[in-house]
Amino acid sequence: MTPFKLYILGCGSALPTLRHNPSSQIVEIRDKQFMIDCGEGTQLQLRRSKIRFTKLGHVFISHLHGDHCFGLIGMISTFGMLGRTAPLHIFAHSALRNILQQQIDFFCQGLEYEVVIHDIDPSVNKVIYEDRSLTVETIPLEHRIPCCGFLFREKQPLPHIRRDMIDMYGIPLSQINNIKNGLGWTTPEGEFISSERLTTPADPARSYAYCSDTTFKPDIADIIKGVDMVFHESTYSSEDTTRARKHFHSTASEAATVAKRAQAGHLILGHYSARYDNEAKMLEEARSIFPNTDLAAEGMVFDVTSRVVP
Repeated sequence: MTPFKLYILGCGSALPTLRHNPSSQIVEIRDKQFMIDCGEGTQLQLRRSKIRFTKLGHVFISHLHGDHCFGLIGMISTFGMLGRTAPLHIFAHSALRNILQQQIDFFCQGLEYEVVIHDIDPSVNKVIYEDRSLTVETIPLEHRIPCCGFLFREKQPLPHIRRDMIDMYGIPLSQINNIKNGLGWTTPEGEFISSERLTTPADPARSYAYCSDTTFKPDIADIIKGVDMVFHESTYSSEDTTRARKHFHSTASEAATVAKRAQAGHLILGHYSARYDNEAKMLEEARSIFPNTDLAAEGMVFDVTSRVVP
């Protein structure tokens, strides 16, 4: 099975601390890397995680609060100093376009690669990126400013070829892709061999949802139904529900409720408030509702695996 990994670069909230960096993640799927949010210090976290800058081609910004985008211009500048030539595609609310372009014009004169900004509408659920491997769609969230999450859906992989059958029938390697795509093979003697006999079933397609920042919004579950892994903000514990409502954030138990309603496979908590010395209470309250829950922490790498359906 090809890698589908989640790298946690930062999982704190607005105030950076010695324990947590502002929000940023890398999604790696089929040897491609996509960044979600780019808080202050992200490029240093990339280095600590030993992630190759050259593999990163797309950045998705959930909203225009500084803890989710202050790291962009620094990273863009560093890419220029490293001699990057490949375009960098940034997907964000339209308000970022003028802000970022002014910063590029002032701080990054002579940039030898193109920064391509794609305007997105955070208020609608829509596919905003697609290639041969996956789609990325927006998840409307409810925050103090326009905000959305992102849902990464792997496209259905092709079946696995049976090498023993290929060798048995002497089938040329040039025909393997045709067989994977459903075509059979006719031997020189005229015997037809169906693709089902020459292959084994494909691995299930996988999916990952990123939901930060948002007040408790149960209908998120409808969009991410059946997702294999979901990251949902848990800025506060339940004892601070009033504070969560005031600032349009969620508690750990609310994040778990969304994951349970979505019948997700795995929940990752993050975007912790700096007011907590540790997140043990958040983990405990989330697991009481959705047992397969883990805490995010800088440097952690999660494998996105297909959920087990009861």
